Amino acid sequence: MKILIVDDEQLARDELRWMLAKIQDVEIVGEAVNIKQAQQLIERLTPDLVLLDIAMPEGDGFELLERLNYVPEVVFTTAYNQYALQAFEVNALDYLMKPIVEQRLTVAIDKVRSLLEVQTDKPTGTLGIQNRVFVKDGDNCWFVKVMDIDLMESIGNYTRLYFQQHKPMINRSLNQLEARLPVEQYMRASRSYIVNRDAIEDIENAPGNRLLLKLRGGHKIEMSRRQSLQLKKEWGL
Repeated sequence: MKILIVDDEQLARDELRWMLAKIQDVEIVGEAVNIKQAQQLIERLTPDLVLLDIAMPEGDGFELLERLNYVPEVVFTTAYNQYALQAFEVNALDYLMKPIVEQRLTVAIDKVRSLLEVQTDKPTGTLGIQNRVFVKDGDNCWFVKVMDIDLMESIGNYTRLYFQQHKPMINRSLNQLEARLPVEQYMRASRSYIVNRDAIEDIENAPGNRLLLKLRGGHKIEMSRRQSLQLKKEWGL
């Protein structure tokens, strides 16, 4: 298991290293002292797990997760218990209070190990359908599997994501997301929309040789003429 430690305190990083050295099949691939450095290391090293401090001088752990294209498993490590509820709302595997107890760290690592054993997708340059994105909207946070996002809507330099009953915006353009999405799962419906193929429940003809897509959740998206012709050819419509 590849682990990255993110903490601005040298002593905290040293203590984690000391405890992790006693656990089998664990490799510490790097350390980061701020979220900028952590982002670079995560995207270059694709660790299985990040031991992530929350309160840091140059940006907190939640800000880091918002920036990531590939989101590894996360165990939060912090001295402030007011973050506990928010951490579990984003489905972090565990939440360790400082000073960290060696036994609690071992339990957290075992949780990650069990999860990794059943996962099949590996980190790649693109977002596989089992990969996740971190979404923060006000006080609400989610780890969302890419396959669970039904619709993506361009809002200027932002993108609104539609999943379940939620529709938060993230600070990434639709073009940025499209470049990393699996083409077998997602298709461009128009300049403003990308649609999850599995979310399509019905297709109707629309004026101007266009197609109207009806998605689960009640969304209706009119495709551009160009994309409509392409889908007709692809699906033999």
